[in-house]
Amino acid sequence: MLNNESNQQSSVSKTSYFISIVRLSTVFIILCGIVYPLASTALAQVLMPSQANGSLLKNSSGEVVGSELIGQSFTDPSLFQGRVSSIDYKAEASGSNNYGPSNPDMLQRTRESIAQWKKDNPEVPIRELPVDLITNSGSGLDPHISPAAARVQIPRISNLTGIPVDQLEALVVKNTEGRDLGLFGEERVNVLKLNLALSELSKK
Repeated sequence: MLNNESNQQSSVSKTSYFISIVRLSTVFIILCGIVYPLASTALAQVLMPSQANGSLLKNSSGEVVGSELIGQSFTDPSLFQGRVSSIDYKAEASGSNNYGPSNPDMLQRTRESIAQWKKDNPEVPIRELPVDLITNSGSGLDPHISPAAARVQIPRISNLTGIPVDQLEALVVKNTEGRDLGLFGEERVNVLKLNLALSELSKK
């Protein structure tokens, strides 16, 4: 009898534990898998809708043209050009080759970038070429260039668009972002935002 009672109690105990585990798992699935994501999404949409939706940028027609967080390749010489990207700005493949300064592939790429710069910008001496225009960022997705890298492109863009140099210089100044909190990082220019502003200026 004692053995039977012990077995029955053990069976009841195991069943009770199993039910408790199922209940607890269900509660955590609902809380962590449904309630928390929905609450986080709703809060983000209320407090920072632009960032929550990918910091997307639109043109004057309301069409999404990209994200201010991810660079793009601009092939039109009448637009400002961004940094070199060894991954063609593919966000799903963030990263770079991490080539050393003596790597043959990197040296060849740099030579080609310099040669292209000379061809497209004959008015600007190579010694004035900012290094960020011929180097890859760590992620390969950097949407920014330095203000100096934007300014050296002004002569080319002015010649191709007919927009006066002083107006383009003012455009660069207007689109220059300062240091974060006034202390961290460097002044920078978002190339996509700058080109959107340039497109608006070209229509006037």
